[in-house]
Amino acid sequence: QVQLMESGGGLVPPGGSLRLSCAASGLHGNFRINAMGWYRQGEGKQRDLVARMIFGGRTDYADSVKGRFTISKDDVKNLVYLQMNSLLPEDTDVYYCNAGPYVVPDMNTWGQGTQVTVSS
Repeated sequence: QVQLMESGGGLVPPGGSLRLSCAASGLHGNFRINAMGWYRQGEGKQRDLVARMIFGGRTDYADSVKGRFTISKDDVKNLVYLQMNSLLPEDTDVYYCNAGPYVVPDMNTWGQGTQVTVSS
């Protein structure tokens, strides 16, 4: 069973930086990862795209994070990162990793989430 584990969340003041990591385990030869990404969800809100990579060269960012956040991956270690700079209080959310064969995230595997809080 494929599992995703996020790490790197925490409390940071406005203007600070955090790097989130997502490690994939339980991968097997029949499981292809064609998309990996980060989503976030506030209490009582829907889960929204932050950034994702569609293998083959496409990268998408939410307009609110363009120029501040960068998604990257390590194919050897099966890791995906989210570097978050110039953090704002409105970036406070639970951040979820998503990966799998499909472009539609709800058809893929989700991690358990990591809390990011931006506050002074």
